[in-house]
Amino acid sequence: MKKSIISIISIVSVLISSFSVNAAEVPRESAPCNATNEAIVIVESFIGDILTEVQNGLGYADARAKSNRIFFNAWLNGQTNGYSYGELVDIANNAIWQYRDMYLRPDFYKDNLEKVRTIIAPVIEDYKSCKITYAEAEFNARNRIYQSVKPDFNPAVEYMKDPLSRDFPSVDNSLFILARKLILDQ
Repeated sequence: MKKSIISIISIVSVLISSFSVNAAEVPRESAPCNATNEAIVIVESFIGDILTEVQNGLGYADARAKSNRIFFNAWLNGQTNGYSYGELVDIANNAIWQYRDMYLRPDFYKDNLEKVRTIIAPVIEDYKSCKITYAEAEFNARNRIYQSVKPDFNPAVEYMKDPLSRDFPSVDNSLFILARKLILDQ
């Protein structure tokens, strides 16, 4: 009897440990510019399951509420590896927003990936050949996207103006996310 209980327990534990958990990763293109890879990994470890739920339809506000509670408790218990609550929540909120947007508008991301790739092709080539840094590539890609909407957009003129007087064309912010994704994939 005792041997059968032990063997059943060992079989159950082997079966449980053989299943892998497949939690979603934080999209690198959604992370704030000051986020470190270590901070992104910490966020993934805390809310990977929530990101998977968002991919499957969980609402933005519900996901944020869950993640905020997790990070606040982790921060109170000293489990954030020295990162502040605000740093980790910013990374998480951006990832939640992107996954929610991708859930609501999957065709937008599919339809515009090649369009953005074509618009920023010279920037990608410069970045691949190490002529420019990532920050310069991101800046140049943003300007190329603006110029695709408004050909007479001149960044040298617009960035010199008072912030209230700038005339930036209206562009879906997700195009910039696609540009960052394409640059980071190089």
